[in-house]
Formats: sequence, C-alpha cells, structure tokens
Amino acid sequence: MTAAKIAADLTRLLGPHKVLSTIGERLSYRYDAIQMGVTPLVVVLPESTADVVAAVKAAKAAGLPIVGRGAASGLSGGAAPSAPAVVISFTRMTRLSIDAARREATAQAGVVTLQVSEAAKPHGLIYPPDPASFRTSTIGGNLGENAGGPMCFKYGVSGDYVKRLEFVDENGDLHHLTRDAYDLAGLLIGSEGTLGLITEATLRLTTPPRFTRTLMSSFPDVGAAAEAVSQAIAAGAVPAKLEFMDRACTNAVEDYLKIGLPREAGALLLVDTDGDDLETVETELELVERACMQQGGTVRRAATDADAAQLWRARRSVSPALGRIRPQRMNEDIVVPRSVLSEVVREIEALGLASGFHVVQFGHIGDGNLHPNILFDPKTESEDGVHALAHDIAMVALRHGGVLSGEHGIGSMKLPFMKEALDAGTLDVLWDVKHALDPLERLNPGKVLPAVDLPALTGAAHA
Repeated sequence: MTAAKIAADLTRLLGPHKVLSTIGERLSYRYDAIQMGVTPLVVVLPESTADVVAAVKAAKAAGLPIVGRGAASGLSGGAAPSAPAVVISFTRMTRLSIDAARREATAQAGVVTLQVSEAAKPHGLIYPPDPASFRTSTIGGNLGENAGGPMCFKYGVSGDYVKRLEFVDENGDLHHLTRDAYDLAGLLIGSEGTLGLITEATLRLTTPPRFTRTLMSSFPDVGAAAEAVSQAIAAGAVPAKLEFMDRACTNAVEDYLKIGLPREAGALLLVDTDGDDLETVETELELVERACMQQGGTVRRAATDADAAQLWRARRSVSPALGRIRPQRMNEDIVVPRSVLSEVVREIEALGLASGFHVVQFGHIGDGNLHPNILFDPKTESEDGVHALAHDIAMVALRHGGVLSGEHGIGSMKLPFMKEALDAGTLDVLWDVKHALDPLERLNPGKVLPAVDLPALTGAAHA
C-alpha cells in the first residue's frame, strides 16, 4: 500500500490533526537519539487508547509494520524504523492521575518521566526510576526499554514499579494486565515494542527518604574507582546512587559546564546515601568514603543541598557534553558482575586507546551497568571501525559473565551481537514467544532478535 493510501485511510478514521503525511513531517520520525532509520509511510499522533486501536487495525488491514515511539531519546535504535512503517507516536497521550491513598500513579504512555514525581510530590510521594533523560523521556519508552538510572542500584528499574499495564496487541485488541499468575506485563516490559504497544501503566509510588548525603571521589585510574565500589558494597554499603565517569568523560563535562571538576582525575565517583535514619545514612557514606580512600581516592563531601545538586548536574550533563566532541556516538550499555568491574573497565580503556577512536566510560557502576561510548565523525572516521570496536566491547562483557544491555535495550545497534550472547536454543524459544504475540512480525520488525534459519524455529514460529 502506498503512503498516500494509508495516510488517507487513517485521516478518515482519526481526523487530519492526528495524522502526519507530508515528507517534511515524516522525515523527523525516522530516528531516535542514536540511530537513523527508514522514513515512515505515515505518522499517527493518538490522543487516546481508542486512537491506537484504530491505527493498529488499519495498519494490519494494510499489511504494514508498526513502530511505537515516545520521545525518541532511546540509545539503541529501537524507535528508528527498519522498514517503511506506520509510526505511532505517543507524545499526545499525557493523561496522568495520582491515587495517594493507594500510592499509585496512572500514566498514559506519553507522560514525561519527571512529571510523575512532580505530580506525586504534593502528596509526599516520589517515583524513583530516574533515567538520565527523565526530563524528556516518556513512561512508554522507559517501559519499552526497562530503563533504570542512577537510583537503580538501591531502588530498582522501571519494571519494578509497574502494578498494571494496558496494551494493544498486533490485532488491535486491547488488554489489561496485572502481575499475577503468568507475568505477561513483565514480558512486555523491556520488549521494545516488539510484542505489543503499551498505552498506559499504573505505577507504584514510594515516600522520599528523610536524609541524603553526597560525596564525590576522584581516583588516579578507572580500575581504582571500580575496586572502591566493590569494596564499599562488600562492606555493607547500599548507596542510593553510585555513578562513575572516566577522565575523558569528566573533561568533556568540565568543558561544557566549567564547574571545577578535577581534570587530572583518572575517574570520578558520585555517591548518594539516603534513608530515614540519619545515623545509618552517615555510616553508609563513611563506608564508601573509607573504601575510596583505601583505593587512592580523594574525597569531597557535599556541604549543602545546592553543592550536591551541582555535582549531580555534572552526571546529568554527560550526553550533551559528549555531543560537543564528535557529531555521532555509539553508546554501549553492558552489565558485568561487580567482582570483575576493575578488569572490565581497564580492558575497555585499553581497547579504546588501541582503536584510535575517542572512547569514554560512565554509568551506574553500583550494579555493574557501564556505558562505554565510542565518539566519531562519520565524515572522517570509519563506521565499520566503530562497529568492530563496539563488538569487541560487547565481547568483553560476555567473556566476563555479563550481558549486552542493562537499560538501553538491544534495538538495532546490538542486534548483530545477539547470536553470540544467546545460544541457538534460547533464541528459538524467544522467537516462539515473539511469534505467539506477533505471528507476522509486524511490531517493530528488525529489532531485538536476530534472524535465524527457518528450520531452527520451533512451535509457533513454524505456524
């Protein structure tokens, strides 16, 4: 079906203000924050779940693939169409309500993450998941990637806060899920829109801690910072936030913000401890401080809330700071056991130096979630070389018992590595699940699961 025909059909169903059909309008929906894809045939801007149902049914009748999209802040190519498709952008689905008595928020897919905590705050409640993009990313996108953030070590990731989900399947049928019996909601969370389109979620809220303490520690090298993290956690500390940046990352942020970060440091750790008992909060901070100093770190405690906010502003500014160095970057998102952190960060640092590319490392080091970024200029540097280096970094994670993604998803960026991350039997089972919910592979095709030979598929995949 032509772009004009599906646009006309959807316009009749939904009205002209909910459908984008000109080439100029569609071009800006072919990418996410990291990857450029194929220009969509048409873009739908639903304002209700009923609009989503109508759009999915129309796309199915036309035999067209569907790609769900939030704020496009994703870093794995998940929202970039891999084929001409109907893109459903959820940015107008922004209804949000707070049930303070039940400590719940009910949010449509297009609600910006920060807005949940802002709406909960007058009731003395917060929503802990806080990805770096929390000022722009949406709840639907967060759930599609199962996003985490600096608080994930102590408080968990997005999926840990979902009580109920509403989603539309590939037929256009609407479903409501809880976390009982078969946890189908858990199956959709992190599936990157390949199993269904999440339209609304009921989220668990919590009370904020009464006390928070913050410190920054600088180290001679990244390995020493990683050793300090392992030592502090082994000693019993459970920080609310435990983030690191290597020298290249620190200098990029300092160039951007000019807030006095130590340029000579091989690595920085930023740490929050929190809780309702001040003595426990202070004790945990002392455990972290002691571990840092024993690994050669220099420690600076935040004296005021404003001082702490400035330190965390540095971490939140990593992405825009890196964008000033090279026009493009490939953002890895590996997770490794804490016991091998120091080895892994040193190996990645060595790979970057040997490659000739500008490589920086940062991430949620408390739970082993590292974000090595390869910065490059496609006009002067080989994209094949970038992908080769990304593959080498992924293999470091797998070799040390880690996984390819902690919160950014597989998307299309990490798709080539999946056959090395998972055995053939496991991939067969995952394809069976995919085909049970999306038999014609119309939902966000070309993402998450690598193609396998048909004879290797089983069960529903054959059907």
